Amino acid sequence: MPIKIPDNLPARAILDAEGVMVMGETDAIRQDIRPLRVGLLNLMPNKARTETQFARLLGASPLQVELTLIKITNHVPRNTPSDHIISFYRDWQDVRGEKFDGLIVTGAPVETMPFEEVTYWDELRRIFDWTQSNVHGVFSVCWGAQAAVHHFHGMQKYLLPQKMFGVYRHRILDPVSPYLRGFSDDFLIPVSRWTEVRSGEIPAASGMKVLADAEVAGLCLLDDPAHHALHMFNHIEYDTNSLADEYFRDLASDKPVAVPYDYFPGDDPKRPPLNRWRSHAHLLFGNWLNQIYQTTSFDLSKIGR
Repeated sequence: MPIKIPDNLPARAILDAEGVMVMGETDAIRQDIRPLRVGLLNLMPNKARTETQFARLLGASPLQVELTLIKITNHVPRNTPSDHIISFYRDWQDVRGEKFDGLIVTGAPVETMPFEEVTYWDELRRIFDWTQSNVHGVFSVCWGAQAAVHHFHGMQKYLLPQKMFGVYRHRILDPVSPYLRGFSDDFLIPVSRWTEVRSGEIPAASGMKVLADAEVAGLCLLDDPAHHALHMFNHIEYDTNSLADEYFRDLASDKPVAVPYDYFPGDDPKRPPLNRWRSHAHLLFGNWLNQIYQTTSFDLSKIGR
């Protein structure tokens, strides 16, 4: 089944060109089935690019998905045109009375700041609490994952001596997890962060389980059944050129950043990178959606009861 997004959302033309099945309101109604309702709380600065990355993965599922774009209430993004926000986004305050099968919480460019100093931290905490009654399954990413485990479990993040940056090989620690169904024993994921959360500090009584990690990059994927959430500390959703764009942007800003590890062929930034994580990205999101589909209520109003 295709993903249902607004006809004039910029991501639609990109997904159409890539062969991702996209549908409009009329076709969705004609199919006479209840789509999975997934919200995207987009905290990234380049919102259009992030929308495309996640819509690409959600749209590859055989399930019909209705995507709702959500933003922090009264927060004005600096890198996205206001008409785009007005046309396609809803404030969380306006959707807080609604129910969702899934919610994705993205990363954000605030990871070196203490959580409590982030301007929208109080609202994000309310959103995390709201997911426990209004969302069936949560998928938090990078800083969003760090924020979630800090809010729910009191885990701290630590500043790294240098940016963890590149494509790192990860290992599967729980091969029977439904979220890792079909995964190979190890796999590659893009990593881009200045901070880390440490597995040794996972509270013993939290019920969380490490599903995947890397020898160098550390924690990757946590299952948090008590809060019906997956926490992904890296960027499996990134497209081929995301790390390259970050690298050249960091250089232009005189940030002390090395060439992304194992990303450019021959470590030569003049050579175009290859995408070696796309298949596992599709597999992870397909497994997440399938797990939601198998366990959510057909009656949206019963979610959270």
